Amino acid sequence: MKYNLLGRTGLKVSELCLGTMTFGSVGGRFAAINGVDQAGADALVKRAVEAGINFIDTANIYTEGQSEEITGQAIQNLGLRRDSLILATKVRGKMGDGPNDAGLTRQHIMAQVEGSLKRLKTDYIDLYQTHSYDPLTPFDETLRALDDLVRQGKVRYIGASNLAAWQLMKALGISEHQHLERYQSLQAYYTLAGRDLERELVPLLLDQQLGLMVWSPLAGGFLSGKYTRENPAGEGRRSGGFDFPPVNKDLAFDIIDKLRPMAEAKGTTVAALALAWLLHQPVVSTVIIGAKKMDQLEDNLKAVDVRLTPEELKQLDEVSKLAQEYPGWMLSMTGTDRQA
Repeated sequence: MKYNLLGRTGLKVSELCLGTMTFGSVGGRFAAINGVDQAGADALVKRAVEAGINFIDTANIYTEGQSEEITGQAIQNLGLRRDSLILATKVRGKMGDGPNDAGLTRQHIMAQVEGSLKRLKTDYIDLYQTHSYDPLTPFDETLRALDDLVRQGKVRYIGASNLAAWQLMKALGISEHQHLERYQSLQAYYTLAGRDLERELVPLLLDQQLGLMVWSPLAGGFLSGKYTRENPAGEGRRSGGFDFPPVNKDLAFDIIDKLRPMAEAKGTTVAALALAWLLHQPVVSTVIIGAKKMDQLEDNLKAVDVRLTPEELKQLDEVSKLAQEYPGWMLSMTGTDRQA
């Protein structure tokens, strides 16, 4: 297991991060994803830590708070040192029926951090992330509330998730201008089957020295190896009606056609190879892996041992690359006379 710096902090996080969206059990839209009980979570956390993972990610809205509760209890049950782990959680989603029970207002953030601390059974959160954008709350209100939490010692670092490039850059500008804590990371969707992040966000992250935490690295399971052109229904949550995130299936099958013989030649799996591609991207700080069963976790852990040659990376780049869009193609053309 390698450890990477998170953004421009000195904090070292494992290149794989254990995601806990599967912990707990609720019905509705997310029923196909969750279902891991306390005993199952204890086993998954134990194996992840044994493999060298020191980074665990959750959110207050996952299974209506159960994910945080189970995560905190697992740490206690296993007797893990709190300061040996990097705990990340999120705020923004709806946590009640009232008009102020969602969003990124000072009121909601201050209320929700207390709930997360209690459920996680800790007195501080290493990385507190805004789960998405709140169109009703100005960035300066959100950032000042988060800055206060850092100064109070309840939060160590702050991060963002699911933002457009202009929103993230605006937030960074406000933090610099008003001398507030800045976002140190972005949690975002990135995968061989969905490289949209590379248009605007990847250049921003590299330029501004922000870490990237990748969610759904297997495109909602589509790159797990279960799905083929011959068996497009496969097994798992997509066949169960939870078709998220959206995937260009024709492109994804072209990618799988490349991954399958590569994986066989290396004695590994399609999923491990897809994860390994992300670990080879310089912008990636950590890849979040979630599992309901131990064999899924074991398969994902194999990714850290996979090495891709320049030729293999080129092949995967060519089959999955984005179509050119303006102004990208114009900037590439006009910038050729000013290369370092």
